[in-house]
Amino acid sequence: MEIIEKYLDLIFLKTNYMKKYLMLFVVVLFFTVANALDKGEWTGFITDDKCGAKGNNKGHAACAKDCVKKGAKIVFVSGDKVYAIKDTKKAENFVGEEVTVTGSITNGVLEITKLVKK
Repeated sequence: MEIIEKYLDLIFLKTNYMKKYLMLFVVVLFFTVANALDKGEWTGFITDDKCGAKGNNKGHAACAKDCVKKGAKIVFVSGDKVYAIKDTKKAENFVGEEVTVTGSITNGVLEITKLVKK
């Protein structure tokens, strides 16, 4: 009888650990999928990271172009949110311009699939 009780205790212990690991896996999977699936279309400005959200207007074009020439990184600003751009070569010719971007955002980084001047 003692052996059966020990065996059942061992099974119960393993089941509890498996439930905890399963819950942890589900939570991690949920946040990974939720973060990775931010795909869509946004309108905003291609600007520089030095000015960031202040570059969210047409009057900032000359400043943005100058800052990029001096080494600032190219970013996309939509509303008050600033996104790094994964492949900035796709946006180089649009610095200072209002654009519509199609793509996906993962961890605050925009991957552009389509970029159209507005």
